[in-house]
Amino acid sequence: MSDLTNPGAAAQSTASNDRQSYFDELVTTATTTLQGDEVLLANLAGEATDFIRLNNNDVRQAGSVDQRKLSVDLIEGKRHVGGTINLTGDLSMDDARVTALLGQLRDQRRLVPEDPYLLYNTEPTSTDTVKTGDIPTPDEALADIRSAGDGKDLVGIYASGDTFHGFANSLGQRNWFQSSTFNLDWCFYLEADKAAKNIYAGFDWNDDAFARKVDWSSQQLTALARDPKVLSPGDYRTYLAPRAMEEVMSLLSYYGAFGRRAHETKQTPFLKMLAGDATLSPQVSISENTAGGVAPNFESSGFIRPDAVPLVVAGELSNTLVSPRSAQEYGVPTNGAHGGEYPESMEIAPGTIPTDDVAATLGTGLFVGNLWYTNFSDMSACRTTGMTRFATFWMDDGEIVAPVSVLRFDDTAFNMLGDRLEGLTDDAEVLIDPSTYVERSTASARLPGALLSDMRFVL
Repeated sequence: MSDLTNPGAAAQSTASNDRQSYFDELVTTATTTLQGDEVLLANLAGEATDFIRLNNNDVRQAGSVDQRKLSVDLIEGKRHVGGTINLTGDLSMDDARVTALLGQLRDQRRLVPEDPYLLYNTEPTSTDTVKTGDIPTPDEALADIRSAGDGKDLVGIYASGDTFHGFANSLGQRNWFQSSTFNLDWCFYLEADKAAKNIYAGFDWNDDAFARKVDWSSQQLTALARDPKVLSPGDYRTYLAPRAMEEVMSLLSYYGAFGRRAHETKQTPFLKMLAGDATLSPQVSISENTAGGVAPNFESSGFIRPDAVPLVVAGELSNTLVSPRSAQEYGVPTNGAHGGEYPESMEIAPGTIPTDDVAATLGTGLFVGNLWYTNFSDMSACRTTGMTRFATFWMDDGEIVAPVSVLRFDDTAFNMLGDRLEGLTDDAEVLIDPSTYVERSTASARLPGALLSDMRFVL
């Protein structure tokens, strides 16, 4: 889809066309060098990102990244070898480098055994998706951010711009996906380990939405100056903000809660659900919402991802994410999942608790804005553990009373998302992975907050 109604959309569309044409020419030329029955799969990953690092509400580093890399897989029969190069932007130079890489892979392929689980799309399906957003320029964003941090020690990183991906093969398939997003990961820092941490991310910048986040962080900053409340181990009424929910869901996802291979090999934290010994709350429905995410809508072997894959429906397992290799190994259809088989665009359907009334609905208990160092204390039982850190407060009658000293929780997802779940907020917040290691991440989630009747804290 394309949206050319905002001022920057035309420029984004032009850039997209240029990048797409370059990729297509590169693959078309490479295809002419193939020998015999060889098949070529090619994947492009790139970004054009502006970033700004701040501390003490001032710019400490600013710059931009414009990079792209090409990964190719050279196949003959059941033998295949892959390699990756960074592209220069000079077509003749990149053509020569790709040709040289294919020659190296051809030599290596003779030495590798046949791959019994090799599966790639042989029915070409071409797609073209460009998601444009209403994103401020870096200068405009910086002005808004510094205004929000006036008189405070604002620490954070702002990143915005395009991420783009392409797939092409020698069978004639061409796919393109480009998304424009912003991501502000920041905190108001007080002292030592005291900070009010927040995130604002999405496709369209909204001044009112940002102002509400700033206001809540300011309230937290004021409360952080009070003496902390020390809680004894026990079960406490708890609200998990979307960012805290993300920590729990990321852990479950990464270790195979929704992956076909993990389910087949019984290495999933949802083992009890597979056995019929546990369910989640009927309020919980989880999906891989590719249409609403930042990750591309195609997989690296050329399979097209559906707009959505329901994973949990009303507390019951519905589907798994199936990569091409798992499809081949277990004799089931693929739904275009990547090799790790964890969601890249997770969504939990919102509930009925008004987001603006979360504090009042919580009443008295713990407000947990973030969780850290999450891990399994017993994966087979889906028991998770981790620490609170920033933005954890004791609430009384809907008002912040005091910050809470660091706590360790130890509880099962079957409790937190099961019979102890009172409700979910009526708004699912967009959370974009702020990671920029090697390249800007395209993982995202849409998650509501969760109100728990009690959650177990052990120290």
